[in-house]
Amino acid sequence: MDIGNKKEDDKVKKEKTDENTYLTNAPKIGQKGPSKLRQKFNRGMTFFLVVFVCILIYFAMLRIEDISRGISMVLGVLKPVVYGCVIAYLLNPIVKTVDKYLLPVLQKNMKNQERAKALSRGAGIFLALVLMIMLVVALCNLLLPELYSSIRNLIFTLPGQLNDLVDRFSEVKLGDSAMTALLKDAFKEGSATFQNWLRTDFMDMINEVMSQLTVGLINLVGELVNALIGIIISIYILFGKEKFACQGKKAIYAMLSPEHSNIVLHLAIKTSEIFGDFIIGKMLDSAIIGVLCFFALSIMNMPYTLLVSVIVGVTNVIPFFGPYIGAIPSAILIILSDPIKGIYFIIFILILQQFDGNILGPKILGNSTGLSAFWVIVAILLGGGLFGFIGMLLGVPTFAVIYYIVELLLNNWLERKKLPTDSEYYDTMSYVDNNGKYVHSKSQVRCDDYAHPKTAVEEQKENNEKGE
Repeated sequence: MDIGNKKEDDKVKKEKTDENTYLTNAPKIGQKGPSKLRQKFNRGMTFFLVVFVCILIYFAMLRIEDISRGISMVLGVLKPVVYGCVIAYLLNPIVKTVDKYLLPVLQKNMKNQERAKALSRGAGIFLALVLMIMLVVALCNLLLPELYSSIRNLIFTLPGQLNDLVDRFSEVKLGDSAMTALLKDAFKEGSATFQNWLRTDFMDMINEVMSQLTVGLINLVGELVNALIGIIISIYILFGKEKFACQGKKAIYAMLSPEHSNIVLHLAIKTSEIFGDFIIGKMLDSAIIGVLCFFALSIMNMPYTLLVSVIVGVTNVIPFFGPYIGAIPSAILIILSDPIKGIYFIIFILILQQFDGNILGPKILGNSTGLSAFWVIVAILLGGGLFGFIGMLLGVPTFAVIYYIVELLLNNWLERKKLPTDSEYYDTMSYVDNNGKYVHSKSQVRCDDYAHPKTAVEEQKENNEKGE
């Protein structure tokens, strides 16, 4: 009787143990392999999924406007999250710098290592936010009043400056030829048309803007609220960035094969490196150019000093075309006020951009994108044509990432064929024979070592050394 009770008790304990194990341990998914039904209909299911996806794409193309409207609505709701990610991305270098120098000191002097990490991270985030807020407040206090004054003076003085310029041009003695008279008449007609546009169409535009000022203020308040929420979100992102990175890495390894996962992670790191170096470096470079332009124009007593400096600094963010985009309207404004100073400004801008392109820019940016001047122009034209100013700004790093991926694929294919990956090996004197071997025709040397093809001189030197 006792033996039977003992067996029953053991059976109950085993069931409880099995139950606890099931509750505490995560279940294993997909351990038994594919079922017989799945093995039998594998090809049919693949065909069905391909057809189903094609149908979905077809109906998606028919409803592309509704889909884009829905995506815009979702992005509008998640705009604070987008702001938070952007702010965290821009502030991350400051946080990393503080961690680099402060964390070792705290870990050395504190027993609780986790608390030391949290304290260092908190100090870095606090310093980054203080610097950002100070920069925004300083820019608003310095720029907004001066910009308002410059634009106001521009609106009131521009018609008079045009009349003065017309009078000066009329007084110039160019002879009494028919071409001279035609040029003077064309100049007068052009200036009259421009002044008429200022009095009619331009004023109508100003009135329309003023009538929509209430809506603009509401939108501005909404954007400010989103930015404040974004700052709060950026704090959480910066505090948990390592955890988010681990979760993303875990998801990638879970969904993809190890080989594909490593490729995706490598491209993600490379993309972050290209965008971070380019955007932060370009912002710093443009800020320095704007400050240098302000001090130089102040010394030369140029009109619209702050307005022109802001235009030059902001447009300098755009690679290659930025300096010209900012310099042309600025030069026109100054020429209308004082033609001689306008010429001085053009000469100064040329010198400033040479300094930026040959000295300051390479020091700050280096070769962060790895693109030649030709591909930079293509990226700017393509990005600007499709997405406007944002496309011109982000087109270069985006194209740099695409260029890197294409180069990675090409190099991988060449390595499989045991051919050199450096473009310098594919000059007019080299080719690949029908057997797939790289040959430099000048030396007629077949190179099995594709990484370092040997020239005839190197091969002769190697033979001489062996003979010795």
